[in-house]
Amino acid sequence: MTATSAPASGLRRFLTERPPRPERCGLCSLVVAEGEHRHLVDTEQRALVCACPSCFLLMERPGAGAGRFRPVPARCLTDPDHRLDDNAWDTLRIPVGVAFFFRNTALDRLVALYPSPAGATESELEPEAWTGVLAATELARLLEPDVEALLLRRTGADVECHLVPIDLCYELVGRMRLLWQGFDGGAEARAALDAFFARVAALARPVGEEDRP
Repeated sequence: MTATSAPASGLRRFLTERPPRPERCGLCSLVVAEGEHRHLVDTEQRALVCACPSCFLLMERPGAGAGRFRPVPARCLTDPDHRLDDNAWDTLRIPVGVAFFFRNTALDRLVALYPSPAGATESELEPEAWTGVLAATELARLLEPDVEALLLRRTGADVECHLVPIDLCYELVGRMRLLWQGFDGGAEARAALDAFFARVAALARPVGEEDRP
């Protein structure tokens, strides 16, 4: 998945009207249910790939696909002990109220992106900002390269931070690109943003409790 471009086939449904043809597994071409299938990250093409259940399970095996296709986990985590404020946000130099961060192994660095009318837009991120702000949370240690991201949202003086699957971030990017109107996004985009983060909050488990029943 390139840092500044919209993701490939896996999330096309979030960027356009409903596709005329059904989505298919990127490995075996089996038709997959829209909105109910999992994704893989193609680390060579830096793209998201739809996966049927069988291919997803296959790629979860150690050494499968020579490591090219990495399954996107389903976990969502939050760190109740980590607090961010306006000063921390200013340190990250994010020009909007939502951003996500993931470690791109092909580029060998952390990538900071935010949703915009043009898609996923990259923001410059100083290494010191990562160390001083985001590395203070246990979520940063748990973050899986390429397939997971730290998703942040500033509302007023508060900043919420979650560890989420990378495809969830690109889902948000696609929705904002479709709904954005005018300078501030418009009422429909803001409502969709609120609903999205309410869903993330409902899914998120406190760090350290993710394996509990």
